[in-house]
Amino acid sequence: MKPQILGSAALIALAVSVAGGAISQAQPPKRAAVYLPDGRLEFPKDYRTWVFLSAGMDMSYSEEAVAAAAGNHVFDNVFVDRVAHDHFQKTGTWPEGSVFVLEIRKGEGQGSINRAGQFQSRRLAVEVHVKDKRFKSGWAFFGFNGEGPGRELPQTSTCNKCHEDHAAVDTTFVQFYPTLMPVAEAKKVFSPNYLAAQKGAVK
Repeated sequence: MKPQILGSAALIALAVSVAGGAISQAQPPKRAAVYLPDGRLEFPKDYRTWVFLSAGMDMSYSEEAVAAAAGNHVFDNVFVDRVAHDHFQKTGTWPEGSVFVLEIRKGEGQGSINRAGQFQSRRLAVEVHVKDKRFKSGWAFFGFNGEGPGRELPQTSTCNKCHEDHAAVDTTFVQFYPTLMPVAEAKKVFSPNYLAAQKGAVK
């Protein structure tokens, strides 16, 4: 018995059917921000698999905070979800649902074979920055106690105000993310406040 030979039209129909089945089975990417019914934000436990943007050491935005640190070294690590990162790379803007994680870790000078400088050790705190229209300003910060659900900081919080006044792009500190600055420059998306501050600094 000779095997049947499918015509080109049948082959195309079969390919479309298989492709359609694969697409229907594909799951949309999980939202980076997951809220509980009471408005709290679930802790993003997989954030360390996200895109790493930058690390800072002993950064502070006020003289008072510098004095309070009194020689205690800390590292700030910043991560952003992959969907938001890919969108920014293409457009220079952050899409609805973008999530940033600020991870603060203790700096240590003595350990193992280290004889100079600082390295990161235990995690001290985590803060999350979310872009979402449900919030008055379009953005919100959440603080966490361990890995339990986080509560929104007031829209008038110091974090909100500082980011609104000084962030390079859409309330985010892109000026501290070296891999994103070229994108922001090419897309010309710097905020008016940031541009004014830079112009004043040059004088």
